[in-house]
Amino acid sequence: MSKYDKYVAHMRKIADVGHSIAVLSWDKEVNLPKNGAAIRGQQVSTLSGISHELFTRESFGELLNELMTDESLDAKQSKNVQVTQREYDKATKFDEAFVIQRSKLISTAYHAWLTAQEANDFSKYIPALSDLVDIKREEAGILGYDDHPYDALLDLYEPGSKVATLDPLFEDVRNELVPFIKKIRQASQVDHSFLKQYYDKDKQWEFGLKLLREMGYDFESGRQDLSPHPFTITFSSQDVRVTTRIDEHDFANMCWSCIHEGGHALYEQGTKIIDYGLPTGGAISLGIHESQSRLWENHVGRSKEYWEHYYGELQRLFPDNLGNVSLDQFYTGINRVAPNFIRTEADELHYHFHVMIRYELEKRLINGDLPVNDLKHEWNSLYEKFLAVQIPDDNRGILQDVHWAHGSFGYFPTYSIGSFYAAQFFSEAVHSIPDLKTKISDGDTSELLDWLRKNIHQHGRLYEAEELCVKLTGEKLNFKYFMDYAKKKYNDIYNLN
Repeated sequence: MSKYDKYVAHMRKIADVGHSIAVLSWDKEVNLPKNGAAIRGQQVSTLSGISHELFTRESFGELLNELMTDESLDAKQSKNVQVTQREYDKATKFDEAFVIQRSKLISTAYHAWLTAQEANDFSKYIPALSDLVDIKREEAGILGYDDHPYDALLDLYEPGSKVATLDPLFEDVRNELVPFIKKIRQASQVDHSFLKQYYDKDKQWEFGLKLLREMGYDFESGRQDLSPHPFTITFSSQDVRVTTRIDEHDFANMCWSCIHEGGHALYEQGTKIIDYGLPTGGAISLGIHESQSRLWENHVGRSKEYWEHYYGELQRLFPDNLGNVSLDQFYTGINRVAPNFIRTEADELHYHFHVMIRYELEKRLINGDLPVNDLKHEWNSLYEKFLAVQIPDDNRGILQDVHWAHGSFGYFPTYSIGSFYAAQFFSEAVHSIPDLKTKISDGDTSELLDWLRKNIHQHGRLYEAEELCVKLTGEKLNFKYFMDYAKKKYNDIYNLN
């Protein structure tokens, strides 16, 4: 067995443990009884320790050092080794005790979050969240940074991203998106009341499965379940699972969470099983991952062309709700722009205010400028400032997201990064695929999926995010594409011209 083959075998063993943790985590979100929480946390902590020990083994580090200078490796093999070496250097900064302790605190925080949600009381979450913030600060210090401690955590989700590069991006949001939304708020509001009527749960479920299937999601390599917070989880490219949530008085909840999570899942199913456990078998970054979900959700799933194909069927499924609602009314209604409390239910423009608020709060938490005790007050103040809403309770405010309970500080900015990548990528797809929008209106998204598979999915982590963007579109991430898309779409919907 060659040294590279030994590397592959070891990486796959680590992946097996990691994906076993993922199975337990999926079960925790979907099936776990309340009394199983404590032992489940212990199980995940044990496996996390095993995974860390396997990856940080001194003999594995020695093997990586040898492979780093092996000139017989091809470009793909070299990239796998380089990425793994970079991650190994980070991982070896942590001892096993730290990894297990962090895992335990995450488990405790998750269940404290659930308890707080049940009581609609943020105070029940504060002690566990404070402990978690402390250990994430410690983690940032161990990882190291040059300018801002938050940079170390950002790099875990969007490699190479820093506060110094994200601050200007969110400054664009303030300078360009804020005034554009003010113009929309002054226009006559579109009606979306038809979305808020009674929609039978079982009919919604079946329609969501149909949308997933016709996007190209392979149910032989995945499944959909219900969960309080929709998510996608991967055990291999041949087992990629999604969840949705259904509100019988809000059709939008199910429909666009299915399409959104379907976009994530198509990315994972599009990676190569031959690269299982290797960097080239995984996603480049969470920003690129989010670009896939937002592209499908907004550029396809909220387009008029998409519903030119599906709307007649939806009307037949819910004739009492939609029988007298025209396609134009439906299209404008599903793209209604209005401030709200919940990030996952936000329109695609206000969405970035939700993300920006979380980004600003996370920076301050990790920098030590914001105590967890003051977090709720700051959250509510920023929502009033940017969205002009007063948060009515904790569940529609500070308790709405699970991310902090998972220890995922640095994750939120990737949602906006992904949306901006999505606009740039879809613009390129429209130029590359003849009559793409006509094909979408005919119910055929197969060429778009093929294009994404060829240009993004199949590469895994062969390229860095910025490198891929330049390779695909000819330039780095450019906020202009998102604003051009937003202005063209919403000037028409709200008659701003």
